[in-house]
Amino acid sequence: MFAQRKAPHAPRSNPGSRYGYRPAPIRARVGLAMRRSMNFGDMPDAETVLRSSGLSLAPMSVGDAGLNVGGTSVLATASCRDIDNGALKALVVPAGAPDPEAEAALNDAIVRACAKGAPVFAFGEGVVATLRALGRPAGEYADAPAILVTGERIEALADISAVAMAAGRVG
Repeated sequence: MFAQRKAPHAPRSNPGSRYGYRPAPIRARVGLAMRRSMNFGDMPDAETVLRSSGLSLAPMSVGDAGLNVGGTSVLATASCRDIDNGALKALVVPAGAPDPEAEAALNDAIVRACAKGAPVFAFGEGVVATLRALGRPAGEYADAPAILVTGERIEALADISAVAMAAGRVG
């Protein structure tokens, strides 16, 4: 304590302090397929839950329209090459307005992720888009707020705690 009082300035931060913001350690980098007017449907805190589970969301361009979100331009920091070389451990397909011009690029990203064995999280309208890209019937999952596709397995994520548990398995 005496040394702190003698210092010419106050300590800027205390690493052991319980006060202040401490981000979760990053366990895995995952691709976020940027879509026009994207959101997370019925789970608006899904992005926060994914980040707090240690997943770093890297924006991926799947068409020019998806790079402007709410009047803010977002630079893509990942591409499908990152899925191919294993730099991205999963793919997140948010809900968003259908974009026929970007549909082929989105389908390509989804198919590549599944081919590499990377889990694919899909939210809102992204659920049907993901299942359509994989050639699977939407049937029972069409109304699910979110799904996780891992290999041949499709898991409905009914609430935010299910998303958190699924995110904890990525990496």
